[in-house]
Amino acid sequence: MGSPTQPSQVQIYDTTLRDGSQLEGISLTVDDKLRIAEQLDWLGVHYVEAGWPGANPKDDELFRRAPADLRMSTSRLVAFGSTRRPRGKVDSDETLRHLVDAGAGTVCIVGKCWDYHVTEALQTTLGEGVAMVADSIAFLKGDGREVLFDAEHFFDGYKRNPEYSLRVLEAAAEAGADWLVLCDTNGGSLPYEVEDAVSAVVRYLDTPVGVHLHDDAGCGVANALAGVRAGATQVQGTINGYGERTGNCNLTSIIPNLTLKMGIETIPRHRLERLTPVAHHVAELVNMPLNPQAPYVGESAFAHKAGLHTSAIARKPDAYEHVSPESVGNGTRFVVSELAGRSTLHLKAKELGIELDGPTLGAVVDKLKELEHAGYHFEVADASLELLMRRAAGWQQRWFDVESFRVITDDLAAADTPGGVTTEATIKVHVADERVIATAEGNGPVNALDTALRKAIGSRFPALGSIHLTDYKVRVLDTAKGTGAVTRVLVDTTDGDRTWTTIGVSENIIEASWQALFDSLVYGLLRAELRTADSGHAD
Repeated sequence: MGSPTQPSQVQIYDTTLRDGSQLEGISLTVDDKLRIAEQLDWLGVHYVEAGWPGANPKDDELFRRAPADLRMSTSRLVAFGSTRRPRGKVDSDETLRHLVDAGAGTVCIVGKCWDYHVTEALQTTLGEGVAMVADSIAFLKGDGREVLFDAEHFFDGYKRNPEYSLRVLEAAAEAGADWLVLCDTNGGSLPYEVEDAVSAVVRYLDTPVGVHLHDDAGCGVANALAGVRAGATQVQGTINGYGERTGNCNLTSIIPNLTLKMGIETIPRHRLERLTPVAHHVAELVNMPLNPQAPYVGESAFAHKAGLHTSAIARKPDAYEHVSPESVGNGTRFVVSELAGRSTLHLKAKELGIELDGPTLGAVVDKLKELEHAGYHFEVADASLELLMRRAAGWQQRWFDVESFRVITDDLAAADTPGGVTTEATIKVHVADERVIATAEGNGPVNALDTALRKAIGSRFPALGSIHLTDYKVRVLDTAKGTGAVTRVLVDTTDGDRTWTTIGVSENIIEASWQALFDSLVYGLLRAELRTADSGHAD
């Protein structure tokens, strides 16, 4: 059972577009922000904080375009800002004017709740600090807005001067704030501290309380759950935990934890299965790979490697899974490596829809162990593994046959010729009984081979147009052999919908690269063919 103050429903407030975009390495266009907002609305969060009008041209453009370009049916769009300036007037304050002009029906303003920040950062009196909050909220409420007050540095302030922190919150509540959001701005609080402080505020004031936590101490999600146990009815966070420094509390963990573990209503229950697709879609839009080990939504969240686990899962799916993967839009995945037994491979084949009889299954197990001993690592090369199993079952790719390829690298700089190093690849392939020879230059041997092959067959297979290499990794397996060591190459590829990995191993780095490249394109064509077949069946 939950605590006496634990609510039955918690509203989800997403700040990915503002707080999340402060993560180092993220730079969102206005179109990116609009598409992310639509994803959040589709997921079913209650509030989407779109940005800070007046702070930068992007956010100004977003609020201008939102009425016409943003299609939202579930979420409320929020404009973020701050209180009036010290010793200023609300009716002439530029920040508040931008909030009103943004046109959003809901606004969230941040104000100081730590006496140290009021006297040192704002360099004003504690009384003026309180007045700044109260005046700003009253002004916005008078303009007909729903107002959330983000109590900045609340937990640090409450630890050092609880009387003042509560005084600020009380002034905000009396001015008409619809929500009091307690912020762990520095991210250093621990769960028991959050629970104690939230409980004190819930007992002291009747205004609904939310929490906004950062993850600097690694406790962002735990702190959010502790705050809810103490009576908070709103959680502010970001998709995938994006945010400044170490990030904000992660909504892709908080939502299922509240719903599936604590029995608290958050987003509409039937939309919970959209969590994984939204997490991956947003990761693509911010152009940052999603952590494969992310709880609930990561590719490895429900991946099983050891034979003991997979044997048990074959009998009882919940034996080694804390929730049903399908409940959050993910799925069970069986990872195959040299540890795999027949049961693991059988489950993997079943997952992929590949029929392997007993002798074939045994042959695949033996081949897998032989290849992994030679340096292959199929645990991280899902596409190469699938092709290996399909070939064992009798499948052959019939799109094209490679006769030969050649790669030439010229170091023009060594001959005192301008231009530096150039790489040229020539490939000979057979396509539909026609012999095709294509030559292309590239930025290195892999790019040159990729370009030459596409030049040779691309016009015949339009699906290749959407297939792009996204990463290329090389590892030397036996450094003691120096330049003669075996090299492992991993290639990541995407078709815009899914990303897959292929592998090549050889003492020749170009040969290893070709193996991985060849499999990546063949797998892409296979996926395109299977999608077309599924579409035909659907019709």
